[in-house]
Amino acid sequence: MMIIEGIVLKERPIGEQDRFVDVLTKEKGVIELSVKGACKINGKSGSSTQLFAYSRFCCDKRKDRLYLNSAEPIHIFYDLRSSLTALSLASYFSEVLRYCISERTDSGNVLRLTLNTLHCLEKKLRSEQLLKSIFELRLMSEIGYMPDVLACKSCGVFEPEELYFSVEDGGFLCSDCFDDNGGKWTKLRLPELSAIRHIVLADFDRLFNFRVSDRAGDKLAAFTEDYLLTHLERNFKTLDFYHGLF
Repeated sequence: MMIIEGIVLKERPIGEQDRFVDVLTKEKGVIELSVKGACKINGKSGSSTQLFAYSRFCCDKRKDRLYLNSAEPIHIFYDLRSSLTALSLASYFSEVLRYCISERTDSGNVLRLTLNTLHCLEKKLRSEQLLKSIFELRLMSEIGYMPDVLACKSCGVFEPEELYFSVEDGGFLCSDCFDDNGGKWTKLRLPELSAIRHIVLADFDRLFNFRVSDRAGDKLAAFTEDYLLTHLERNFKTLDFYHGLF
């Protein structure tokens, strides 16, 4: 028997009463749990196994599959359901996590990022656009795609007023050094670069403690989304749905 804490990323019904749930955990990455009787009105798993529930799971392992024995909710993130855009954004986060986080992966920082982002989303502590940017770029940094944000790759200038960021290579050139010889470049200004640096480098305790102007936020949002989609090399249906709401 093992005890695991994690957040439910997806539910899949099996038959009339049972279901599988995908859970993001700290020590084991994304795992699949078999939940017997989950669809019964008085099922013992109750709210602990519903979508976006952060719970403590007591599991039995039989052969290569984990079966839920009991579960205790820690936080349900129920208020996400009060906003269609917030719920769809959380669903996008879930789809991305299920794609890029494998089983048996140390995912402590990713779990912390997810919980903190959903908390801010549920409580409306930051705009959805900014939370989406933070999640996308910090997640990519945590799984090995951290961009080089320190200085211009050519001359080493630290704070260029204008710059061109390579989405593919993850570095930037100041406007004086930039020569468009092909590739995927995004034109940014210093405020957007400062926000990118904060998202990539800040401690978790300070990660959400910044704001950007509307103009910088729009440029940042376009960049972080493009960066994630380019490096994961796929699109996400939940992202298309989220954009379709506006």
